[in-house]
Amino acid sequence: QVHLVESGGGLVEAGGSLRLSCAASGRTFSNHIMGWFRQAPGKEREFVAAISRSGVNTLYADSVKGRFTISRDNAKNTVFLQTNSLKLEDTAVYFCAAGRGPGYGLESFRRGECDYWGQGTQVTVSS
Repeated sequence: QVHLVESGGGLVEAGGSLRLSCAASGRTFSNHIMGWFRQAPGKEREFVAAISRSGVNTLYADSVKGRFTISRDNAKNTVFLQTNSLKLEDTAVYFCAAGRGPGYGLESFRRGECDYWGQGTQVTVSS
C-alpha cells in the first residue's frame, strides 16, 4: 500500500512559480513510477509528468515541457513538481499518482494506469 499526500499548491500570478510535493508512505516507494496529473474545472483529468523509479528518466505533457520539472527523492519518499512560468491554463487540481508492475513504464503511467492516487492540491493562476 502507498498513501500519497500532496502539498504546495496555492494562488500565484501568471509567470510565477510553485513547487508541489507529494509525500508517500510505505516502504516500496522506490519501486513505483511516480508522477502528476491535473484536472481543471469542467475538463477531463490530464497527464502532466512522470518519473522513473531511479529518477533518471522523465516524461512530460507537451503543454508543460520546458516549464515544469519533475524530480524525486527516494530517501525521503517524496516526488516534486517544480512549476515555472505558470499560465492561466495551468489552473487545476494537481494529483500525485504511483504505479508499478511487470512491464509497467512511463507510458503506462501516462495512460493513467496508476495504482494509487492522492487527494490533490489546488493550483490557481491569476492574471
